[in-house]
Amino acid sequence: MNMPETFFTVSEELRLFGMSCIMGAALGPVFDVFRAFRLILRHNDALTAIEDVLFFMLYAAALIVFSQLAARSEMRLYFAVGNVLGFAVYHFTVGSVVLRTISKLIGMIRAVFRLFFMPLRSFFAPLCAKVGVKFVGIYRIIVKNFKKARIVLRNRQHLLYNKMENNKRKNVKSVVEKNET
Repeated sequence: MNMPETFFTVSEELRLFGMSCIMGAALGPVFDVFRAFRLILRHNDALTAIEDVLFFMLYAAALIVFSQLAARSEMRLYFAVGNVLGFAVYHFTVGSVVLRTISKLIGMIRAVFRLFFMPLRSFFAPLCAKVGVKFVGIYRIIVKNFKKARIVLRNRQHLLYNKMENNKRKNVKSVVEKNET
């Protein structure tokens, strides 16, 4: 009886586990790109969450592609375990060195920018102070108008067209009667 191959042998599973560990280590530099972006541009928790979701989407796509190419489209739990182990090995060995190097480079770049832009700061500071006064004045005018509009909108239930007798037109004379007279 001729039976199709349905199971992996132990050596094939071990090879797949090793390949998934290598794939997890290969995902480490991708995560380092996100970490470097966080160091370069400081941002809030919402953008950090968006970056993490993007990384996990990339990881999920990589895991799906790995299972389709290497494992006949069979998803196994040890693929994810191998990815996590490979990523952890990268993160705690090479990744820490990479992060320290990136942070030192970013520090040097910031120092160069400070050195270059510090003389320009003394020129633009008085200009920014004068322009800031204008913008604060415009902002106060706009806020004042919004507060006035809010007061009017707050009392809209007292307007005449909300009364029931106006809707039934009992207190309004007919337009036709005005034209006849």
